[in-house]
Amino acid sequence: MKRLFLLFVAACWGGLTALSLPAAETKRPNILFVFADDWGRYASIYSEINGPGGINDVVRTPNFDHIAREGVLFRNAHVNAPSCTPCRSSLLSGQYFWRTGRGSILRGAVWDEKIPSYPLLLKDAGYHIGKSYKVWGPGTPADAPYGGQKYAYQKAGGRFNNFSENVSALVAQGKDIEAAKQEMYHEVLGNFRDFLSAREADAPFCFWFGPTNVHRSWKQGSGKALWHIDPDTLEGKMPPFLPDVPEVREDLADYFGEIQALDTMLGLLIEDLTKRGELENTLIVISGDHGAPGFPHGKCNLYDFGTGVSLAIAGPGVKGGRVVDDFVNLPDLAPTFLEAGGVAVPEVMTGRSLWPVLKSDKSGLVDENRTWVVTGRERHVENARADYMPYPQRAIHTADHLLIINFKPDRYPMGDPYRLDSSDPPTYEEIRDETRATLPDEDSGPTKAWLVGQRNSPEWKAHFEWVYGKRPRVELYDLKKDPHQTKNVAEDPAYAQVKAGLEKRLLDELQRTGDPRLVEDGKFFETPPMSGPLNDAEGKRGAGRKKGAGKVE
Repeated sequence: MKRLFLLFVAACWGGLTALSLPAAETKRPNILFVFADDWGRYASIYSEINGPGGINDVVRTPNFDHIAREGVLFRNAHVNAPSCTPCRSSLLSGQYFWRTGRGSILRGAVWDEKIPSYPLLLKDAGYHIGKSYKVWGPGTPADAPYGGQKYAYQKAGGRFNNFSENVSALVAQGKDIEAAKQEMYHEVLGNFRDFLSAREADAPFCFWFGPTNVHRSWKQGSGKALWHIDPDTLEGKMPPFLPDVPEVREDLADYFGEIQALDTMLGLLIEDLTKRGELENTLIVISGDHGAPGFPHGKCNLYDFGTGVSLAIAGPGVKGGRVVDDFVNLPDLAPTFLEAGGVAVPEVMTGRSLWPVLKSDKSGLVDENRTWVVTGRERHVENARADYMPYPQRAIHTADHLLIINFKPDRYPMGDPYRLDSSDPPTYEEIRDETRATLPDEDSGPTKAWLVGQRNSPEWKAHFEWVYGKRPRVELYDLKKDPHQTKNVAEDPAYAQVKAGLEKRLLDELQRTGDPRLVEDGKFFETPPMSGPLNDAEGKRGAGRKKGAGKVE
């Protein structure tokens, strides 16, 4: 059965090679956007194009890989902010996150309805829009840039969002693993079919599939138990900021298991579109909202492990079979979707449509102006620091260098080390299961719990201080010599000219686009409601917790 399904999917993808007519010469395309919570640049095809020896050797994503091969695979896609709500605010609005008001923070976010968002613009132009699961949040109103819950299709169920926990529970009750997985898939397909059934005849659709299973938490050991991912195959492949120890390797294998569940679901959505005869007129876009949660240098960091994401696009108008090196910020997707639907792009959008790249027949660097992107962050968890202040950062990424400005280097980047020096330090279980136990801007999980537990050991003390300690105002990394960003060369005289040039380019872009961080020492972000404690109503409205996980988004 499994072999027949894989052959069927391969046959489906063979049809994508014909999807190369310019969008303007066909009817308006459907848009299927798969946007997975906390999924960074982890897919097996990246091992293929970048060479073996890294962690992508271990993960298996055949359906994403098919999209990438038949369409365009982006090697240098980055989120604008490695935190759920500001990332999604920027993507939906097509603007840098700092231009979205209270949408530029995580906890305490409020959406400004005056900001145009691409889904509602497509709806006004005649598209049938809908979503399943997470679009924008935590924040209020929930999923506001997608029309709130008015366009939600999720009554068939949402157990997929806690995939490993739910499948493991069914297996413990005696159900076969594959049968248990099918229960999760069936609910997602039910929601998608409900959405398609509600469409008026001949109307193009725009559907957002936003699973949160890749977001913590996961069932510990599920990568091996459910997907046969042996953690030991990661030994010797870990980047230097991830301790190459059994506990961390198992945690990463569990994360990869959730990615493989996402990839399987992607294949089933494609199968459904194929059976309906919709595949050839559907633009398929797959990405995620930042790097891995609960790991050093990942989510909430401006290193590539935190901001780099997978991105593949295939469908009508896309000249496929290419790998491109152009730097992409995910806000670029909003004008891309609008142009696909024949909708005028609002002048306020700072994102740039990807259609010149998608319609090109070139590989490598297609657009000579796409050689850098800017990323940043402000507040994630509101009480990450005792004074309720954010950790403001901005960065510029190029092919050769990464430069980061830490505007408040006196603050702890991952949050205060709560209780670590007290007479009652948090236990391993607390740190594993509750994000707010300590260092709250890094999600809880086994890796965090293990490393914090090793903070005073001779072998790991320096490593703990490296990833959780305070950082200098400027960080500069030479990516050709140091691809994992481990050696800050900002104070090396040999890099003085590079540092000055990148810092000027970064600050010029922030100034050009009206970043409040540059005004009055960031007063906008440093005063309530952008900082300070949440009131009770905000805390309840914007909780944004993954059901059953007890985690901050």
